[in-house]
Amino acid sequence: MSDNMSKNISGFGEKADSTGNEFLAFTLGKEEYGIDILKVQEIRGYEAVTRIANSPEFIKGVVNLRGIIVPIVDMRIKFQLGEPTYDQFTVVIILNISGRVVGMVVDSVSDVITLNPEQIKPAPEMGTTFDSDYLIGLGTLDERMLILVDIDKLMSSADMGLIEKLAA
Repeated sequence: MSDNMSKNISGFGEKADSTGNEFLAFTLGKEEYGIDILKVQEIRGYEAVTRIANSPEFIKGVVNLRGIIVPIVDMRIKFQLGEPTYDQFTVVIILNISGRVVGMVVDSVSDVITLNPEQIKPAPEMGTTFDSDYLIGLGTLDERMLILVDIDKLMSSADMGLIEKLAA
């Protein structure tokens, strides 16, 4: 469907070489995060959503994406990173997770980076705004440090369970 579009935005082909993993880098607040590029279907500008009554605050609502009703999660609210603002840099990363399409609002998307296994360090155990179960680790590239998120685990977690109901 729009699989080709996701490959076009990354600027890379389908094949990641066996020595590195490709991550889409995005920002939330002052931090830079990374998710597996293969989970990304497309990147869109933020647009108005249809609010669903009684849904958690971090679920902004749903949008109709070429006939598919897609729940939109604002990660800034989910991770309690202050009051979100919506401007020309705000983007929605459309994810395909286990056959389900979900949108994730982030402050901005920067680039796609390839990290070798030795560039990925385990995440330290500490009281963070989200459970470290969702962390793959910390990716280091020159002076940059990316918080690598296991987006499958995060989106299928118990507190995100409403997404399955909305998407059904």
